Amino acid sequence: MTGKEMTKKIATLAMALAAAGLLGACSSNSSEPIPTTTSGAAPTSASAAVTPGSPAAMLAATPWETTSATDAHGAAVPLTDDNVKNYVGFAYFKPDGTFTMFNLDDTPKMHGDWSVSPDGRTRTIVAKNDAGQEQFTRVVDIVTLNDKDFTYRVYPTADDKTVYFDIIHTPTSHPEPTR
Repeated sequence: MTGKEMTKKIATLAMALAAAGLLGACSSNSSEPIPTTTSGAAPTSASAAVTPGSPAAMLAATPWETTSATDAHGAAVPLTDDNVKNYVGFAYFKPDGTFTMFNLDDTPKMHGDWSVSPDGRTRTIVAKNDAGQEQFTRVVDIVTLNDKDFTYRVYPTADDKTVYFDIIHTPTSHPEPTR
């Protein structure tokens, strides 16, 4: 990475952190999970660009590694548990609205397009095969998104919001494997 690229990445992260700090000072009376940031426009396809200072910019600012998971009671859940193991790995969200994910052993997991909702509450991925055909879409609730933590919530049964797992990611310096 060149010095110019590093400076640009740091500037983008600094803008995102400033926005998160300003938004974090706001309070809410809601008992729903509130993301640390709220959104400007987010990309919806590979042709869209991340808006500086948005939650999408925060997500794209660093590679993420799944480091832990918790259940609805806050208890730690092993990353090998059947309820969370499909969400474990390294994620690389690119500013152009595309992503790649790899298992912890660097084997390819999936790739496609990603976005964050305008209100910063959900992240959507559209997984695609190598021919560019959509395989599935996954929308998850964002619990936190800041420079130290990206946590999203998954529900094993969509209509039962009392049973869920929070999938916790932290920034990583792990280089993106080649596919």
